[in-house]
Amino acid sequence: MESASSAPAIATRALPSIQYLPIGFFGAVMSVAGLSLAWRLASKAYGANIAVSNAIGIIALSMFAILTLSYLGKFLRYRDLVKHEFKHPVIGSFFGTFGISILLLSSVISSYSSSAQLIVWTIGTVVTLALTVIMISRLFNGNAAPATVVPALLIGGVGSLDIVVTGGGFTAGWTHEVNLLAAAVGGVSAVVFFILIFSRLIHHEPLAGAMRPSKMILVAPFSVGFIAYVNLVQKVDMFAALLFYFGLFLFVIIFYRLLVKPAAFSLNWWAIGFPMAALAIAALMHPITHKSPATKLHPAQSERTRRRQCDWQTSSKR
Repeated sequence: MESASSAPAIATRALPSIQYLPIGFFGAVMSVAGLSLAWRLASKAYGANIAVSNAIGIIALSMFAILTLSYLGKFLRYRDLVKHEFKHPVIGSFFGTFGISILLLSSVISSYSSSAQLIVWTIGTVVTLALTVIMISRLFNGNAAPATVVPALLIGGVGSLDIVVTGGGFTAGWTHEVNLLAAAVGGVSAVVFFILIFSRLIHHEPLAGAMRPSKMILVAPFSVGFIAYVNLVQKVDMFAALLFYFGLFLFVIIFYRLLVKPAAFSLNWWAIGFPMAALAIAALMHPITHKSPATKLHPAQSERTRRRQCDWQTSSKR
């Protein structure tokens, strides 16, 4: 009887508690939502089945709903623990994944309702910009230890670029100004954070083994930056191409290093999902909208060429 009565208690203690739910799980939502958007673009470019994109999008929405309710429960029951995570110099950066998930899901639902897309995008924009302000303002406190300068810091900077990635197609005047603000904040922040993180990886101790997959986040400023820039200027110019190819270059290096020296499977492996999805979207956008500069003449060259043609036509008539 004693052993039978103690079994339920043991089983109860063995169940995982909601207090251990990490905020970084929203990175999984980002990865799945990014995959849905990549597949949607592939359906337009190469005729891939759009039903696959829709199915993946539904999975992303379901994941977000479950994680949001679960983390809300964690906040209500373990408020001090959530506050501690939010103030943590490394874990706190992952709160940005919540806002980015909302932004990406606004694009996922765009095929169902444009009004709902704008509402969700606006919510995601407010959350993302607010978190960006908080995360960046903390850096001015100083005394940041090198161990806290990790690729996850980029989430705060790149997150603002996702506002442009998901809202670049809106036609309302105020959305254009918001996109310009987000591009300015995200672009400059991404450059500063990338330099800081790159310097830390060179001059200080390497990342812990479990955190090695997070190096793939370094690809995001260039792939996401490419998409955001193209959405703003509506063309793939030389600068956009440079962003894309450097992102591809970094991806090859980091992927090779992870292949040669793999890390144990953990939550950190979700860090590779969204940068790869963003790079895939950038790769799909590049051949669709890009026109080779070789087919275009510089205005001065065009004028000189026109004059030469006129001179040749005049001389031939003589």
